[in-house]
Amino acid sequence: MTNRKQCIFNWSGGKDSSLALYYALKDPELEIKYLVTTINDAVNRISMHGVREALVLKQAENIGIPLYQIRLPEMPTMSAYDDTMRTHLTRFKEEGITHSIFGDIFLQDLRDYRDARLAEIGMTGIYPLWKRNTQELINEFLDLSFGTVIACTQERLGEFVGKEISRELIKVLPEDVDVCGENGEFHTYAFKGPIFKEEIKYQLGEKVFKEYQAPKDVDDSCVSSQLAPKISGFWYCDLLPV
Repeated sequence: MTNRKQCIFNWSGGKDSSLALYYALKDPELEIKYLVTTINDAVNRISMHGVREALVLKQAENIGIPLYQIRLPEMPTMSAYDDTMRTHLTRFKEEGITHSIFGDIFLQDLRDYRDARLAEIGMTGIYPLWKRNTQELINEFLDLSFGTVIACTQERLGEFVGKEISRELIKVLPEDVDVCGENGEFHTYAFKGPIFKEEIKYQLGEKVFKEYQAPKDVDDSCVSSQLAPKISGFWYCDLLPV
């Protein structure tokens, strides 16, 4: 079909991205040209999540869609982030790409920000999971035989970093934690599921805690702006390619 919407997919490598991509690939009106990922240029890892570039490349290879990397400095200001994204989005628009797909679920301020930046260059956002119940989404994710491991958590959730998400794990999360981590509580790496040709093998590496000064001028690809002032640090589990 030549009249399909030409799209990029904003790929974080985690469970929400994976489920949103699952739906997008089933939509006959959409054609996805690239998986777009922001990479911390200093350490070759996904911004905030801390997942190695090599593992994201394995995901793209198994999905069968080219990975487009946007390289960012370690702690970009919001203005620097906006300028970089505008440059790349303009390139996509020049290629005939008109839509950008996200895995966001309910953070309205973040969606408003994304839609405003896209509108500046004449692109439109698509949100396959928008306003879905997160408990239903995580159940559906597991029912579809997706697998995902927690790569990064807020400081208070360090006991969960490095663990694979299961129905048993969901039951023991604190009551104020969204089961999909939509408020930035945790980030994941998806290693199997119906969008992948085969399961991606990994090993657990070192677990480390890193503290960050929460700037007012924060990159939205890291955490929601409403959470940034409250976050002092994160636990990371290094996932190693096999």
